[in-house]
Amino acid sequence: MSAGKIYGVGLGPGDPDLMSVRADRLLRNARHVAFFRKPGRSGQARKIVNGMIPDGAVEFPMEYPVTTEIPLDDPRYNELLLAFYKDCAAHLKTLSEQGEDVVVLCEGDPFFYGSFMHLYSRLRDKAEVEVVPAITGMSGAWTATGDPITWGDDVLTVLVGTLPEKTLAERMAQTDALVVMKIGRNIDKVKRALKTAGLYDRAWIVEFAQMPNQRVCRLSENCEGITPYFSIIIVHGQGRRP
Repeated sequence: MSAGKIYGVGLGPGDPDLMSVRADRLLRNARHVAFFRKPGRSGQARKIVNGMIPDGAVEFPMEYPVTTEIPLDDPRYNELLLAFYKDCAAHLKTLSEQGEDVVVLCEGDPFFYGSFMHLYSRLRDKAEVEVVPAITGMSGAWTATGDPITWGDDVLTVLVGTLPEKTLAERMAQTDALVVMKIGRNIDKVKRALKTAGLYDRAWIVEFAQMPNQRVCRLSENCEGITPYFSIIIVHGQGRRP
């Protein structure tokens, strides 16, 4: 029996119409579909493909043992996630060895801040793995603002809100255009860093980019109700143009 293939399939920023033709084809012909989610939740990736998974396909929800319940620097955090990714990778490998192809759903692009990368690093030398790239969530977010993110010679910097406030402010001050990911409970720290860097009044926050419940708001205005856990902050470049 020939081994099956494991596909890390990027779904794009949220709108199923923005998925690639290849991603759509693989999903609609899948026999096994895996996806990440929090316990008790359906999972963002799974929501995107509602109605697209074929009848009879076996779904494998991979439920995180921890997300924000304990600090990132707590030794238990890494221990729990190490065991989790090891178990998930072992399950996918077993399916592959049984001759089954598996589609792993990935929000945005699989190689951009995605959980699939942790499976990929464990499987790449033990099974046949193919990555299907996609439009990133940040691309969906800056498009939602209605303005280009970079002009001419603008330098774009992508930061994560988990960085120390001083580091955030320093990096922000050194760039022309900016994307801040992983905002969540770091929102107040990110706002202070933007003010220190002089970028606060130019910043936008986009929630659920390219999804039906998308919201776009200037960070300095009343953005009541926007959830930072599902948001990206954007600062547009102001560079050279004709």
